[in-house]
Amino acid sequence: MLEHDGQVLTRIDKAFGEEEVTEEDQIVYHMPPEERAHIEKLIAEYDVRSPFDEKKCKKEYKESMEWNFRYQAEQLPREIVEQIADIRVFTLGYCTREVMLQLKKQSAKNRIEMERVSTQYRETMMAQDIPHEIHGRVQYHDCTVTELLTGDEVVIRFDTRGGFTNINKLTLVAPEIIKQKGEIVGTYWLYQELYRIDNGYELHVLFGGENMPELIVRCADILVEEE
Repeated sequence: MLEHDGQVLTRIDKAFGEEEVTEEDQIVYHMPPEERAHIEKLIAEYDVRSPFDEKKCKKEYKESMEWNFRYQAEQLPREIVEQIADIRVFTLGYCTREVMLQLKKQSAKNRIEMERVSTQYRETMMAQDIPHEIHGRVQYHDCTVTELLTGDEVVIRFDTRGGFTNINKLTLVAPEIIKQKGEIVGTYWLYQELYRIDNGYELHVLFGGENMPELIVRCADILVEEE
């Protein structure tokens, strides 16, 4: 990229046309100093990187594959696992025709079950009779939690740069915390469900991060604002 600094650029219509190229048709590209400094810094860091550690890489690869072996065995039905001659080979993407047929059948069953659950979920959500505006107040997908305060109100503040909203403060009025699992601050809002209850709402939130924290709160109202 550094070689582009000082390069002469020509208008594309002139470069591929038959007309004579003049000075007005060209510009000299000058890389911004901060961009050049950043690239040079990356190059310098790369040049002093640690030498390739074959022993370490082999160890990490072995640990990764062993985790994959266990994961594959845990995710599949036992009757299919018992038909796999070598789980290590299966993890690399190879299996017998008989096992492949079993996997296709299982995949079809899984798809039917997912469609059933999705239909049930949609019907349940539609029955909640929650205004669209209220649903819109809990749309923080991919926003990072920067603060969580509990007390007379539950207040959550966000860094919204990774999300799809500029609203960075959520307040749950008159809260009752049903479940608070894991360290929420520093994680990102992944998924939510909102239910109507007699005196307000019940909000379920799953956060992305270590151990996938959860929060379930009942509240009288949901308020939002941009600070």
